[in-house]
Amino acid sequence: MKRGRFAPTPSGYMHIGNARTALLSWLQIRSAGGQFVLRIEDIDKPRSKTQYARQAVDDLRWLGLDWDEGPDVGGACAPYVQSEREASYEAALDRLAQRGMLYPCYCSRADLQAIASAPHGLTSEGPAYPGLCRRLTAEERTVRAAAKRPSLRFAMPDRPVSFIDEAAGEQSFPPGAGGDFVVKRADGIISYQLAVVVDDDAMGITDVLRGYDLLDSTPRQLLLYEALGMQAPRFAHVPLLLGPDGARLAKRHGAVSLATIRERSVAPELVVGAMAAWSGLHDRVEPIAAAELVRGFDLGRVPREPVVVDEAALRMLGGAAP
Repeated sequence: MKRGRFAPTPSGYMHIGNARTALLSWLQIRSAGGQFVLRIEDIDKPRSKTQYARQAVDDLRWLGLDWDEGPDVGGACAPYVQSEREASYEAALDRLAQRGMLYPCYCSRADLQAIASAPHGLTSEGPAYPGLCRRLTAEERTVRAAAKRPSLRFAMPDRPVSFIDEAAGEQSFPPGAGGDFVVKRADGIISYQLAVVVDDDAMGITDVLRGYDLLDSTPRQLLLYEALGMQAPRFAHVPLLLGPDGARLAKRHGAVSLATIRERSVAPELVVGAMAAWSGLHDRVEPIAAAELVRGFDLGRVPREPVVVDEAALRMLGGAAP
C-alpha cells in the first residue's frame, strides 16, 4: 500500500505554494487508495512556533484534506512531531559514525562566508562545502576541538547518483554533488536531511511528493538511506508557483498565506480550484472540493515547468474583484 506524507515546517503561516504541494501529495495517495500522514517538521526549534503548527493543521482541514496519522489523530508511528523524535536521530548518527561516514567540521561563520563567494556551486541549502575539515589530521582535529564545538558532516561518496523522478523525469547528479553536508549543527540541532530520512523510513513512507526546490536534496537523502540500510521512497518533485514578475511566489505578491486568504472570506473550494488549475488538473479556475479531484487524478498532467500565477488570480485570492 502506498503511504505518503505532508510535512510542513511551522516557521510561519502556510502559503499557497505549500498548500498546493499538500494537495497534490494528498491526491497522489488518495487516488491510489493509500494512507496519508501529516508530520510537523519542527526540528529547528528556534525558528518553529507551536501556533504556526496549529494553524497549519487548521488550514489543511479547511482545504478539505485529511490524514490517517498525524499529531492530532495519533497513529502507530507516533510521535508525528520531529522535536519529539530526537532519540531516533541520535541513534542514526551513531550508526553513521560507526561506519566512518561522518567527520567533525570546525569551520567558522567567516570560513563559510568565504566559501559562499567561491565557485563551488549552490544547493537549496546554500554553497556546496568543499571538504576543508575532511582533510584534517587527527592532531589538527584535537587542537581545533579544544577551541570550538564542531558540527558533523556526512562524507559524500565519490560516485554519481541517478534516479527516476515521477514528476521531473530522469535525474543524474555527479559525484559529491552539493558537497559534504551537515547532519548535526554545532548547536546540537539535527539537520533536515537526516531527520527527514529517519522519519520517512520509520513511518513507512513509500512516496514523497514535494516542491522542485528540494530536488537537489534527493541525492543526499538517497545516500543516507543507503548508508543507514533503509529503503528509499519514490520521489516526485513538482514545479514551483511564480508571481507575475517571474520570481517565486512570496508575500510581496499579495495574499499568499492561507491565513490571510481565509480572513478575506475566500471559499476553500475556490482556493482548491485555483490550485487544481495551476496544476493542470482543470482547464480553468472554478470552485471544486478537494475530494472531487481524487477520481481520475494523474500526476502526469502536472506541468514540468514553473507555473506563473497572474495578477487576476492574486486579486481573486485576496477577495477583491479581478
